[in-house]
Amino acid sequence: MKRMFEAAGIRMINNKGEKHGTITARLHNENFEVTTLRVDVQTNGRHAEVEFTTDWQKDAERRDLTINSMFLGLDGTLYDYFQGYDDLLNQKIRFVGNAEQRIQEDYLRILRYFRFYGRVALKPDDHEPETLAAIRKNGCGLAAISGERIWVELKKMVTGSHVAHLLELMYNLELAQYIGLPPDGNVEEMKRVCQNTETHSPKPMTILAALFHGPEEVEKMDIRLKVSREEKTLALFLVKHRKELCKSDSEANSLKPFTDFIIDSRELDSQSKVCELLKYQGESKVLAELCHWSIPRFPVNGHDLRRMGINSGKDIGATMQKLRDIWKKSNYVMDKEELLSWLNT
Repeated sequence: MKRMFEAAGIRMINNKGEKHGTITARLHNENFEVTTLRVDVQTNGRHAEVEFTTDWQKDAERRDLTINSMFLGLDGTLYDYFQGYDDLLNQKIRFVGNAEQRIQEDYLRILRYFRFYGRVALKPDDHEPETLAAIRKNGCGLAAISGERIWVELKKMVTGSHVAHLLELMYNLELAQYIGLPPDGNVEEMKRVCQNTETHSPKPMTILAALFHGPEEVEKMDIRLKVSREEKTLALFLVKHRKELCKSDSEANSLKPFTDFIIDSRELDSQSKVCELLKYQGESKVLAELCHWSIPRFPVNGHDLRRMGINSGKDIGATMQKLRDIWKKSNYVMDKEELLSWLNT
């Protein structure tokens, strides 16, 4: 491969992958990873020592799923040693050969199975019993897989189809404890949230937050999976506010509790978080309104108060909050003069 790229004048970068048989070619400002045929010499459930081969079937034998074990020749010929094409047509997900052996070569394949199931399978519960038995038997192997690798697969799975079914199945197979999810997660709440968010493209954490009973479980998840700061704060936000920040039936403006919260929080991503909360709660109408709402600018600042003789930092803070509350009650329409006139009453 290297000689071929060199002859064509194609630059190669990042030679760290060469020991695994992977060359990264840089072409038209894009990177293309090209990997030669390999066979596994030794596996430990996480990584494999490989040797290179010229045997296409040997390479196919080391693949995880039948749909991932096909090759296409430059002339359009399909090389399919394990009926992957038929499985794709029938929307079936199967391991190559013996499921337990494939899983024990790399336990992350358990999550890859669920992820591809959500991408390919038509029915939510069309698994082969022996596959589920192999997953249940070997689920503890996920404990040795890095949290970062687990989180990559989990996020992809949660953005696919059959999410509620797959997460519930993972609990039934006793996998949750090994992948950062609470062992006694609230599966019924998760199923409700999946239904609420079905047409709203929720963030992965919006779905998973339903499983957590409290913030301490979010902290444990973060320790195991090493999620991003944004993902963790979203989970904590949803767990804290899913019941206390809700649409008010007594308010003429159903959007008001949420816009008031955004105004008070003054965080850059507060509107985005509240949108995820509305998806979680199934408030489609309010969500649509909030997506078209722009945060209004509070018309008073500290300089205005100093010009009126209020100089203490503490007094300025208290006065600003008082004026902000008045402004919110006016539905954010009072201007600077109207607000400052309240200080003379």
